[in-house]
Amino acid sequence: MPEEKKKAELKISGMHCASCALNVERALRGQDDVYDAQVNLAAETATVEYDPAKTSLADLEQAVNEAGFGVVHDEVTVRVGGMVCVSCAGVIESSLAGLDGVYEARVNLATETVEITYNSAIVTISEIRAAIVAAGFQYLGLAGEVPEDVEARMHEEDLRDKFRRLTVGLAVSIPLFFYMIAGAPGATALPVSINLIMLIITAPVFVYVSSPIFRAAATALRNRALTMDVMYAMGIGVAYGASLLGTFEIVLTPAFNFYDTAVMLAAFLTLGRYLEARAKGRTSDAIKSLIGLRPKTATVLREGREVEVPIEDVVVGDILLIKPGEKVPVDGMVVGGESSVDESMITGEAIPVDKREDDEVVGGTLNVNGVLRVRAEKIGRDMVLSQIIRLVRDAQGSKPPVQRIADVAVSYFIPVVLTIATVAFLVWYLVLDAPLLFALTVLISVLVVACPCALGLATPTAVTVGIGRGAEFGVLIRNGEALEISERLTTVIFDKTGTLTRGRPDVTDVITFGMPEDRVLAIAAAVEKNSEHPLGAAVVRRAESAGISVPETERFMSFGGRGVSAVVEDEEVLIGNQPFIEEHGTTVPEEAEDRIAALQDEGKTAVLVAASGGLAGILAVADTLKPTTKAAIADLKRMGLAVTMITGDNERTANAIAREVGIEDVHAGVLPQDKAREVRNLQAKGEVVAFVGDGINDAPALAQADVGIAIGSGTDVAIESGDIVLIRDDLTDAVAAIELSRKVMTRIKQNLFWAFAYNSALIPLAAGVLHPAFGITFRPELAALAMALSSVTVVSLSLLLKTYTPPAKRGQAGVGRGELADLA
Repeated sequence: MPEEKKKAELKISGMHCASCALNVERALRGQDDVYDAQVNLAAETATVEYDPAKTSLADLEQAVNEAGFGVVHDEVTVRVGGMVCVSCAGVIESSLAGLDGVYEARVNLATETVEITYNSAIVTISEIRAAIVAAGFQYLGLAGEVPEDVEARMHEEDLRDKFRRLTVGLAVSIPLFFYMIAGAPGATALPVSINLIMLIITAPVFVYVSSPIFRAAATALRNRALTMDVMYAMGIGVAYGASLLGTFEIVLTPAFNFYDTAVMLAAFLTLGRYLEARAKGRTSDAIKSLIGLRPKTATVLREGREVEVPIEDVVVGDILLIKPGEKVPVDGMVVGGESSVDESMITGEAIPVDKREDDEVVGGTLNVNGVLRVRAEKIGRDMVLSQIIRLVRDAQGSKPPVQRIADVAVSYFIPVVLTIATVAFLVWYLVLDAPLLFALTVLISVLVVACPCALGLATPTAVTVGIGRGAEFGVLIRNGEALEISERLTTVIFDKTGTLTRGRPDVTDVITFGMPEDRVLAIAAAVEKNSEHPLGAAVVRRAESAGISVPETERFMSFGGRGVSAVVEDEEVLIGNQPFIEEHGTTVPEEAEDRIAALQDEGKTAVLVAASGGLAGILAVADTLKPTTKAAIADLKRMGLAVTMITGDNERTANAIAREVGIEDVHAGVLPQDKAREVRNLQAKGEVVAFVGDGINDAPALAQADVGIAIGSGTDVAIESGDIVLIRDDLTDAVAAIELSRKVMTRIKQNLFWAFAYNSALIPLAAGVLHPAFGITFRPELAALAMALSSVTVVSLSLLLKTYTPPAKRGQAGVGRGELADLA
């Protein structure tokens, strides 16, 4: 193949027949500088020969997309060591983006990971590792493959190394600093120059403390990148270099003695990174706690014996024995035994859930009191816990749009600071005729005080902590964009059935006419026990929940959805609507008709019960509200949000429910496929819309909404169903999700403000703008300390989110309970 040609293999999705393959080939061959394209329908791949100088993989992918098909990408998250600032992130992203086959690389500075979208047929993990190492950073392995204890050990060793360096640096520089401040007493009596003595004292310390900074700067320059390490190396290098020249009186005089300053600068820079690394380590505590929920071993029943095996050796179909106090190893189905299982670490619900045969259990939850035999159904990455970990990790690595402000600022930051430092030096020395010593001090101060790290950490640290905090409450926020949009919401739309209501009919009222309530329920349940109608099931549930004994029946008959009849203890019983009862000779008194009309006005269905030719009672059946519905709607209104209800029910039922919960805007008679259109209509009016639904029937509306909030039912939750996924079937969690989003976005804005304000105030101060009028200067040592504190301040503000509890969750049982909540 000629040198200008390159071959790439693309995995294609959406092909169903030979004509699809021809369409893909035609689309690829239609691209300029594509020499050939061959599609293998069986393997669902396209092999393309193209000129890489003129056509990129992105161009090829766009051609496939425009033809109506898709290109399947591989995704991997890599842990990277040695990143200390936003510029480092830029170096890694550009190095990886330069690899053929890498579509996108996104660095999360807070979690020290890189999310890479790539084509595994073109580029391998080995090549990715080589690119990271060549850029001067450490490849620590794929996320999830590095054991937590190894990862923690590596982090602790890095902290210890930084601490040793800064301790040595400060131990030497602080006494020298005060000695020089005091005017170097006794220096004139020394047989050699004080500069030479300070050189001998500081040289090994300076090399030890500053070597990581110079190594990182050299790597960055080799990669033709300007990072903060380059600026810091320039600052401390100028200070130490000027001292060397002054000591040996080469160009400069002995007055240029910055030895103590140079060591102190390096020590303070290291201190900043030490504090930052410690704080950043805490931002991902939620993920670590989630991973810590996974047990390392399981007890498997094999050939009648209990065998303890590593969790990795459990296969689907294994029968597991789970004793009291043990964690459930994998997702499965109970096949024997009864127990209560604490699911608070997953759902946030404090009350243990009773489990018996045919109930599902979730890996990571805690068996409380009984012995369970469980058949393994989902293992490894298919488990609910693994999905939650993956979602939280991906979300923490995402960037909300507000991050673009910081990204743009950072891209210009270092060149601008270098320009300011150079201009300040030249203006002071050449224009204002200041001493060279003063001009150099200004140069050094500007170089070390500037800090884009605070800008770079402002968003990812808040997003990481905020999304982790949400997971503790059973609120899974899928990406940073959902956070930002949730802050700007104007309208929240609720589906009615299964979201505002329980999604099943229940008996709400029992009205009797001359017969005791228990007897009415007993005979009604006896008849309805033979029926498969949902209203009948509601009657049976009501009787059973009241502990009423249900008698036997005979001669059961059903009348086509209008009613049913049977003989109960030698008494004929009719159950149905009013026309059905009257057709069979039972008179409905006027008082009963008034009660029926009132119930229907409340959106309830009136089920009449007749016995021995007379009306015995009326059972009101309705889809009842969830316990937290009213409070959730009231909270949303207090937050200034408009609330709308969409339902397929008739207007009378819809309006009755809406009146009960306090919703004024009701759209009734809307088919499931038309719910997305209602969302679009509101968006066309300029509304920013959240849709709250069950994640299954409401999928089109959830996708159309600016933020789709999918409400789950405990551990049985569709993780992929919305932008925000609520594990619990609790509407206050929807309110909490919006409150948390607002809090995180407020914290991001505060972080960005302080980061911009810090640099805007201190860079001019370091450049000496206040010196002519007020005689104020900024010593390099203080500049370095201020730089260190700026990043720590931003990270610490983000960490405060770990203690935040949304107002909707305050006072609820279960909040702050469970393993995840220990983080707060």
